[in-house]
Amino acid sequence: MTPIDDAWTPGDIPDQSARTVVVTGTTVGGLGHHTALELARRGARVVLAGRTESKLDETETSIRAEVPAAELERAVLDLSDLGSVGRGAARLAALGPVDVLVNNAGVMGTPYSRTADGLELQLATNHFGPFLLTGLLLPQLVASNAGRVVAVSSQFHRVARSAPLGDPLEKRHYSRWPTYARTKLANLLFTYELDRRARRAGLPVRALAAHPGFAGTHLAANGQYGRSSGGVASILDAAIRAVSSQPADLGAWPSLMAVTADLPGATYVGPSGLGEMRGTPGIVTSSRLSHDEDAQRRLWELSERTTGISYP
Repeated sequence: MTPIDDAWTPGDIPDQSARTVVVTGTTVGGLGHHTALELARRGARVVLAGRTESKLDETETSIRAEVPAAELERAVLDLSDLGSVGRGAARLAALGPVDVLVNNAGVMGTPYSRTADGLELQLATNHFGPFLLTGLLLPQLVASNAGRVVAVSSQFHRVARSAPLGDPLEKRHYSRWPTYARTKLANLLFTYELDRRARRAGLPVRALAAHPGFAGTHLAANGQYGRSSGGVASILDAAIRAVSSQPADLGAWPSLMAVTADLPGATYVGPSGLGEMRGTPGIVTSSRLSHDEDAQRRLWELSERTTGISYP
């Protein structure tokens, strides 16, 4: 680990040899890809976790083009499908101890749809899937004796006026952006509750969160149109990149700092510039609602019932 300077950069990342890091959502060009790339560059064994073999092929090829000797593993799992998460976690059990899980994968502003489990897509992908995956990997995180879970949230969590505490199987009025905001709030509620429970149980696991600021990724276009290129999707993607203050590789810096710097649990990392939109990463604050311990507890209990997992 390394102490925190005023201006943290990837140059501050210490040698990651002998560390195993699982990163979800590693599509080429996105935050997860750049997170995985920098960790592989510094010697970590990086596990690329994604929905399809073809996407994992693309990411692995891209990383090896820059780091030919990268130590890469892969796991196919779809966070919107609880059965897929369970099968993916079972395959990950063969890895042995896991030092870090980066819950990076997510969807943004998708049209209304329900998953195979009957859950709304954004809440399933952004919260319930990561909640289940973290719980299934918890024994491996504990086995590392210094486990770390990093959730990638968003400044959009500040838009949420309430936590997603209703029956997730009940169909109700759907608004894509308020729903997205609640899922990003859920990332923080989960992080703070996980860190507190781990400390109370004496587990050697810390939970932290990060947000990328306004980063030029394909997430919005993928959410709106199911793709990042072609027709109107290309127009939206280009527009976001044109007005974005920083590219995706810089947007990954807060996640990288949360993964590698010597930080206490329940730390939130984001860009240090005006409005946390851009800049080198530093420790930032989250909304008052994200620190509501009653909401944290209730979401945790709801998530255990929904996913069927019970944490220690």
